[in-house]
Amino acid sequence: MLRITKDFQFSASHRLDHLAEGHQCARVHGHNYTVQLELSARSREDLTEAGFVRDYGDLSDFKKWLDTELDHRHLNEVVPGFNPSAENLAMWIFEVWAERFSEISAVRVSETPKTWAEYRP
Repeated sequence: MLRITKDFQFSASHRLDHLAEGHQCARVHGHNYTVQLELSARSREDLTEAGFVRDYGDLSDFKKWLDTELDHRHLNEVVPGFNPSAENLAMWIFEVWAERFSEISAVRVSETPKTWAEYRP
């Protein structure tokens, strides 16, 4: 398996439902998020003619989408129908972009430098 990854950043606010009274994440708060896309190829035959899983330049559309749809937004108003936890964001981003990037194999979302949620179907 060949894998490439690229990190992207955005800043946004959210609040999480279904938490104990007084839980800090139940209040509106913000994060400087990092989203990591992982794209994979099974063999040399699956690589592009240039030898890439995918050209990193092709991922610029993803960065434009993050900047337009998520950056400096309140995620509870942006993401459709679920609590915007890092776990749910990772799954949602994967689902939105799987059609565009058939090589996508995982999405990781970080809210802090020490925490990550990963979706790998």
